[in-house]
Amino acid sequence: MSTQKRLFLVDAYALIFRGYYAFIKNPRINSKGLDTSAIMGFMNSLLDVIKREKPDHLAVCFDKGGSAERTELYEAYKANRDATPEAIKIAVPYIEEILRAMHIPIMVKEGFEADDVIGTLSKQAEKEGYKTYMVTPDKDFAQLVSENIFMYKPRFGGGYDIWGVEEVKQNFEVENPLQVIDFLGMMGDASDNIPGLPGVGEKTAKKFIADFGSMENLLANTHQLTGKMREKVEAAKDLGMLSKKLATIMLDVPVQFNADDFTLDQPDLEKVTEIFTDLEFRNLLTNFTNTFSSENVSKSSENSPEKVVVSQKQPTDNNSTQFDLFATPGSGNISENEIASGYKTIENTSHFYQHINSPFSRKLLIDKLLQQKSVCFDTETTGLKALEVELIGISFSYEIGKGYYVSFPENQEETKAILEEFRGFFESENIEKIGHNLKYDLKVLSNYNMVVKGPLFDTMIAHYLINPDMRHNMDVLAETYLNYQPVSITELIGKKGKNQLSMREIDLKEQTEYAVEDADITLQLKNHFTKELETGNVTKLFNEVELPLVSVLTSMEIEGININIEYLKELSVKLTEDIDRLEKAIYTQAGEEFNIASPKQLGVVLFENLKLIDKPKKTKTGQYATGEDILSYLAKDHQIIRDIQDYRQYKKLQSTYVDALPNEINPKTGRIHTEYAQAVAATGRLSSNNPNLQNIPIRTERGREVRKAFIPRNENYVLLAADYSQIELRIIAALSQEETMINAFKNGEDIHASTAAKVFNIPINEVTREQRSNAKTVNFGIIYGVSAFGLSNQTNLTRSEAKELIDTYYETYPKLKAYMSSQVDFARENGYVETILNRRRYLKDINSRNAVVRGAAERNAVNAPIQGSAADIIKLAMINIHKCFEKENFKSKMILQVHDELVFDAHKDELDIIKPIIKHEMENAFVMTVPLDVEIGMGENWLEAH
Repeated sequence: MSTQKRLFLVDAYALIFRGYYAFIKNPRINSKGLDTSAIMGFMNSLLDVIKREKPDHLAVCFDKGGSAERTELYEAYKANRDATPEAIKIAVPYIEEILRAMHIPIMVKEGFEADDVIGTLSKQAEKEGYKTYMVTPDKDFAQLVSENIFMYKPRFGGGYDIWGVEEVKQNFEVENPLQVIDFLGMMGDASDNIPGLPGVGEKTAKKFIADFGSMENLLANTHQLTGKMREKVEAAKDLGMLSKKLATIMLDVPVQFNADDFTLDQPDLEKVTEIFTDLEFRNLLTNFTNTFSSENVSKSSENSPEKVVVSQKQPTDNNSTQFDLFATPGSGNISENEIASGYKTIENTSHFYQHINSPFSRKLLIDKLLQQKSVCFDTETTGLKALEVELIGISFSYEIGKGYYVSFPENQEETKAILEEFRGFFESENIEKIGHNLKYDLKVLSNYNMVVKGPLFDTMIAHYLINPDMRHNMDVLAETYLNYQPVSITELIGKKGKNQLSMREIDLKEQTEYAVEDADITLQLKNHFTKELETGNVTKLFNEVELPLVSVLTSMEIEGININIEYLKELSVKLTEDIDRLEKAIYTQAGEEFNIASPKQLGVVLFENLKLIDKPKKTKTGQYATGEDILSYLAKDHQIIRDIQDYRQYKKLQSTYVDALPNEINPKTGRIHTEYAQAVAATGRLSSNNPNLQNIPIRTERGREVRKAFIPRNENYVLLAADYSQIELRIIAALSQEETMINAFKNGEDIHASTAAKVFNIPINEVTREQRSNAKTVNFGIIYGVSAFGLSNQTNLTRSEAKELIDTYYETYPKLKAYMSSQVDFARENGYVETILNRRRYLKDINSRNAVVRGAAERNAVNAPIQGSAADIIKLAMINIHKCFEKENFKSKMILQVHDELVFDAHKDELDIIKPIIKHEMENAFVMTVPLDVEIGMGENWLEAH
């Protein structure tokens, strides 16, 4: 029995955020209207650690004011993080009060992060002979791990992983934990906005660590690198060292580990009871009392975290279970065995999963499948890129708790032959096919010329409509709605890295259990979501829009688009020349050379040396603010600012698109196949990934030139682009029933000139270019709640002139103003707003007491139905065009969707036929009081077509 004392240091905000988001589906709101989710989630986690480990010493560490030193080094550090939810801001004082009542020390130091506080304390405690356990899921802490310092990582669903030196070495592929700093510095960290080395991801960073050992050694030996990677790393040496410094946890925070202060003592039960009663934590109070009962307070070596990692549940409020942070309250009867072990799992749940391994058994299965009305299937493959992978197996389930797994050999000809036996099932128009993220499975099967027909049901898409703001991966949904924890893929094949196994290397019995479980659980989710879709009034939207769209997007992604690689190489050279020219021009105007990418150095040049403005804005760390909002305000008056803006744009354009696009070409097809995410944007818009073709900037000349790289498949085709004209303005005119605006559209007037004429009270033929431009800014800005300040920044108007213009605008269009107010009122009463097809956008902050938070929700209440309705309309158009093209068997194909624009690879012989079809289907996708208008262009590349 070890007598070494153990110290547990809790990363407060990590567990607070974790607790808050665990209850995001069902926030804990007490009778006073207080959202207690974050408090409850944190306390459940803290009590779980105390009950499980019975630590000798414990402290909870908080951030305060962020890291002053890191922000001074790099202004953008953590700048991309979303604002802290109000419920968390409210929760922190309560949590601190509870901790004081529990006699648990709160360790915090102004200007330092909790990471640094924990790092300093853990090293101090180590010197005094303690074993320290850092309670946090944050991977950055791995750099602190030593013989006596461990990471105590909470798992979703319960239990903890203990990372010592060996675990860190294995997970990060390093020789010692200190190299984690180099690893993080090389690859950067999006969550903290640490830039890292350009083009270096996890895989490359691990290779660099293996080859060079450290950032410094890498940068000293860049001559050993080749090609673009050498250029990128050499050009970013300063950025690399900066990133390493930003990733380094400080060990010299002015805090002190005093063992007597950190002892885990009996809490003030009376005070804690008073707080919990006020918060209405009835079951949590019972849990707390049990945790600190005499039999639980005694120390026990049997629970040493080095020996035991247990998944358990404790009682929590609203009849749910804990430590199940994702359980649905009152989600059904749970047995005592389930409470003891946690979620239901494959180990404690009765099931029958069978491996189908012979021609005869396959025939029996196929006969059964053909008798079903509805079957869930799921593919197992060699990777994640659906159009490049090979099939390893397919699981089928049509009865809860039962399923079958068909495995396929490595020989692809044999695989095709076996898969061919199932063609009757997959092509049956009468059997509903169920899946989770079905688009992936449909694309995999397309590699074998297998087309899936008949009705579809995608549980990922269903849940997206039910709760658009929650995560939609199957494991989370199973835990949330079924109280079931599926086998993790990492449990089966290991974590990413060189030691990860292929699914083909896994024993067939284990493959069967894992694969069929996915199909079985997805089938159960389908049964659950069918009712939830009805409750949310989105069944029609699901069946008539989102499900048909799955097949449309599948076809578009399979088709892909051709790209001109030589042109991109030439454009990259031009951009390099532009960047060099701008760099020299900036240095000349500044009178010195400096790091243009450094906000700190840039601020000194602009505001101390050049003194562009008298009272420049500073960040809270004291350095000058040089963000895009600041530069935009100064751009019209200073050439150096315009040059800096161009410099930033060109650098991003080159790295994000021009140099990156050729790497996205599918080696089998020679084309780029973007993937459309259907379940990401809460507004209903599609998003494009791998690569993102929706964010190519087209406001600058160089940005527009990127579109020239997208070309037809061959000389018999042209690219055709069909674009909705001012669709959002037409929608808001129709929804608000603003007659003046409706008539302008019906009469084919220039809506911006028409608005200017009304607002400035002049004949339309006397409207100046500037007046039209200002009216256009208001027309589009009004949807997003533009303020006088915002309008002033976007135009040449003063703030008072901008305010007067907005006021006059609302007077001119009173129904528009009334509509906007009615949307906000509806959201306040119902908690959501809807599009024309009843797509809901939930706005949980609409009644927030925080004016800034509430204001953002109010703007979304106006914007979401408009942007979401535009998304609904183009989806309907895509479905109808796809049906028509399939029916007529056209050679022309729809290949891209970019918000309000559709792009086609159009066969020249079909142009006269398809152009009127496209225009008709887009303009008549949804009939409103305002006509929709579509403009069509064609060209030898995307830019010409658009």
